[in-house]
Amino acid sequence: MNPTRSTALAASAVLTLALAACGQGEPAKSKNPSGKPGGAYSVALTEPDHLLPGKTTSSYSLQVLQGLFDPPASLDPKDGSVKPLAAVSWATDDNVVWTIKFRSGTTFHNGEKVTAASFADAWNAAAYGPNGWDANYYFAQIKGYEALNPAEEGVKPSARTLAGLQVLDETTLRVTLNAAFGQFPMLLSFPAFAPLPKAATADPDAFDIAPIGNGPYRLDGQWERNRKIKLEKFSAYRGTRKSMADRIDFKIYTSRETAFTELQAGNVDILTTVPAANSIQAKRLFGERFSIRPSGTMDYLGLPVRDPRFADPRIRKAISMAIDRKGITQAIYNGVYKPATSIVGDMIPGHRPDACGQTCAYDPAAAKQLLEAAGGFDGPLELHFSNSDPTYEQWMTSVANQLKDNLGIEDVKFRKMAPADLSSLLNSGKNKGPFRQNWVIDYPSIQNYLDGLYYPGNRSGWSNKEFAAFVAKGNAAQGAEAIAAYQRAEDIALRELPYIPLWNWQDQSAWSDRIGNVVIDPYAAGLHLDRVTVNE
Repeated sequence: MNPTRSTALAASAVLTLALAACGQGEPAKSKNPSGKPGGAYSVALTEPDHLLPGKTTSSYSLQVLQGLFDPPASLDPKDGSVKPLAAVSWATDDNVVWTIKFRSGTTFHNGEKVTAASFADAWNAAAYGPNGWDANYYFAQIKGYEALNPAEEGVKPSARTLAGLQVLDETTLRVTLNAAFGQFPMLLSFPAFAPLPKAATADPDAFDIAPIGNGPYRLDGQWERNRKIKLEKFSAYRGTRKSMADRIDFKIYTSRETAFTELQAGNVDILTTVPAANSIQAKRLFGERFSIRPSGTMDYLGLPVRDPRFADPRIRKAISMAIDRKGITQAIYNGVYKPATSIVGDMIPGHRPDACGQTCAYDPAAAKQLLEAAGGFDGPLELHFSNSDPTYEQWMTSVANQLKDNLGIEDVKFRKMAPADLSSLLNSGKNKGPFRQNWVIDYPSIQNYLDGLYYPGNRSGWSNKEFAAFVAKGNAAQGAEAIAAYQRAEDIALRELPYIPLWNWQDQSAWSDRIGNVVIDPYAAGLHLDRVTVNE
């Protein structure tokens, strides 16, 4: 579950950073076609929250962790398919009990051997509720999770380890889930499933600023907060990723606008999040070294259905149809972001291009008729959003004006606050109106949107037994059968509309002429740090 990741943390294919003329899956043009290893390059980054894998779901953190850790699986940047990374295989007969075989002969950066127990220890630590690690919910599929996370307030966990984890030998882990879940291998690609050495659980706070991983790069020194993070090639790495550059310097900036200025000045080599307002300028300045590519991130407006004023789906649909998605994305984001016509990103297998239908179409007259038929709207309408990006207030202002003009709701108020305060308010269910959030996929499956947004006790307060049954049916299946069940669930969510899809992000990136072979995918890994080459 990741409602706040901005990338972010996941087209049946991935676009690399190249001009639209380049095909999907092709690397960006490089002045280093031989791909010789060596050299150093720098990446612009927003300050991460943590560098201990189980403690974070922030895309800024995950970008660094992608170089430091090998989780069991990875997602192929060419087609999004899942493949082994730290694991060599996984097998199941029923989608409930999974046997994972890990690669032998690998070590952490401190020389400690990586074993099946290293994975089990990491997963147990993240799943144990009192630890308070952000990625805790990712382990809810595993048997015994409830014992580590009792629902009753004040009740202590009855166990410290997941009953569903059994270390069979040094390289084999058996995982038993609560129910059949065919998407489990994709979940294994998330960094929270990476192994941890003993130092991580002995002193998590110290480990957080000086993590010890099992990936192709190791930390050089420690994380210098709000300044930089330095990585160097790990010479004893025995995994499958071949790292090209010797060094990577993450330079931390307080805003994307500042980072873009630094890129222009030649003070940083890669910016993966060029501000939408600078898209025209970036294309002019960087040419073939600028790219717009699909993203799995969706902005949405959540509605508190526990509030009687929003209980009627017709009210929610009227609000949706009163919003001019195309006009807002053109005015605020230079047309880079695309109006949403589905809950699911268009690069996700099973995406349907017009699943939302008229509900997501701008139709002010029909919206007003629908609102009146539902009895109208009483009282002030409070719009909640964070202050983390100036564009949020810009488009919320447009939404407010459209709700006033198109629905006649005159008393619209803003509740702008720090992200942490907004998150706390929404989690408590005390908000009195719609809220702006985004969803960033963790892996390319419809299930990740459905379970991620509409999980039990979600921020909207919405639940539906038929929806839950179709999600469970999809979880128990694989391939086309799973997709069909998930699509039925999506239809119900769009009919009930506790969350209004607004637009899908498209990621813009630019890089200097010092580097080549720049590959970024929208699934989970972000910039593939190991593939970048430094020009001679």
